Amino acid sequence: MKRVIGIVSGLSLLAVGADGAAAYAGEAAPGERPSSAPRASVVWGPCGEGKKPGEGSGGEARGVECGNVRVPLDYRTPGGQTIQLALKRVRGTASRDHNHLGVLLVNPGGPGASGLDLGPQVAAALPAEVAARYDVIGFDPRGVGSSEPALTCVDAKKYYEPPRLDAVPANAAEERALVNRARGYAQACANRWSWMLPHINTENSARDLDVIRMALGEEKISYLGYSYGSYLGAVYATLYPSRVRRLVLDSVVDPAGRWYESNIAQNHAFERRHADFLAWVARHDDVYRLGADARAVRFAWYSMRDRVRRRPAAGVVGPSELDDTFMIAGYTATVWPQLAEAFSGYARRGETRGLVAAFRQHGENDAEDENNYAVYLSVQCRDAPWPRDWRRWHADMTASHRSSRFLTWPNAWYNAPCAFWPERGGTPVPIKSSPKLPPILMLQSERDAATPYAGALRMRRVLPSARLVTEPGGNHGVSLGGNTCVDRHLVQYLRDGSLPGGRARTSGTLPDLKCPGVPAPRPAAAQAGGR
Repeated sequence: MKRVIGIVSGLSLLAVGADGAAAYAGEAAPGERPSSAPRASVVWGPCGEGKKPGEGSGGEARGVECGNVRVPLDYRTPGGQTIQLALKRVRGTASRDHNHLGVLLVNPGGPGASGLDLGPQVAAALPAEVAARYDVIGFDPRGVGSSEPALTCVDAKKYYEPPRLDAVPANAAEERALVNRARGYAQACANRWSWMLPHINTENSARDLDVIRMALGEEKISYLGYSYGSYLGAVYATLYPSRVRRLVLDSVVDPAGRWYESNIAQNHAFERRHADFLAWVARHDDVYRLGADARAVRFAWYSMRDRVRRRPAAGVVGPSELDDTFMIAGYTATVWPQLAEAFSGYARRGETRGLVAAFRQHGENDAEDENNYAVYLSVQCRDAPWPRDWRRWHADMTASHRSSRFLTWPNAWYNAPCAFWPERGGTPVPIKSSPKLPPILMLQSERDAATPYAGALRMRRVLPSARLVTEPGGNHGVSLGGNTCVDRHLVQYLRDGSLPGGRARTSGTLPDLKCPGVPAPRPAAAQAGGR
């Protein structure tokens, strides 16, 4: 479940009165008030392997620099305790006088994902003449990765040791055990981080972005945010509309949703995308031999899940590990051949090697994942209200599971610590437009499971200066992923701020422009169980 945004899926929101930032909610452009925080600065230096940003030298590509910036822990007391954010920059080479467009901050989502390496990745993927016009900067948000302090709540090796309890409880006793696991994680975070948890939320992360802007000496920033990063960008644009030069929202989070309700909606979107995967396997029955229609392949899938529940594959891959591994198929179709081969090998011949290898690559969690998870929950649980009565969860998940078996209960347990979180959630920041905002580019897959298409349509209605470009597939994270049409519009927008032509749509279900999709993957040439 490490990739479920709740991630929604990346979804939204903020706690009123919890922090100084929240006290401003509801006022016109509150974030544009002059900051009373001491002016931060960034000292850039070489990035060193195993060293903190700004120290030593290492193997980064030429032009990549690392640095830190200090931000207020609590924006009510901006001159008080500070924490440190880690940054990584690819410095643009264009003339600073005429051709340079300032900074492009990039964020991969989560919440809780490290963004340090995304800066160099985006800079390398853009055409050289566009990358040269920006300082492309990745960063670790508060609590994440190389930022200090970095949250961790439990011993990751023990917490994630496979095989874990089945996420789909067969009886009340199994459900109680899973509830206790969620409660225990929340308590462990409270024991370690009671001083910091009140101050981790989306609004404070947005205010951190503006501290970074000021520390860099920039009047405006450009921003590219994926998944939950799209929501962070929308919050920043709400608070600081005159500070935005370009804004790209990729795989867009629903601005109207609450995390709890949005995760239930996500269950159904993942069910649909899992069905797409099973149908693809059926179309290649000559290779995988699991059934010639999706119904037969679905039967084979749940037979495999029941089998590893009784006896985990190689003593490692039980049903929860299986769910974690195959969930990645809802994010990208590029893994479908690998997962289908592992599925076929185990279901038809009892081979465990492929299944274990897929788990090690896509489903296994380590200390970095536990840090991501701790921050994910810290943001989610703090941002918005969550039911505190487990009977509500049980009733809602039981209903959701009837139609969406694939992800309902795994997704529920991933988010369940919010039912016991020491800091209660508050009121989301209301995303809203401003005449100060520039034209905005939104990118979306129409069958995205993590951030469903309906959320992108709602975001477009809230931000009428936006244009929505879609592709018909289900890949999560559209730009710079191989769709040349999408990338062409991204590059054009970053180059000169222009959007696809025509009058903007502010209602309905159609995008402003629909790109062709990327071809479906093909089975690998040498498939086990094949011809």
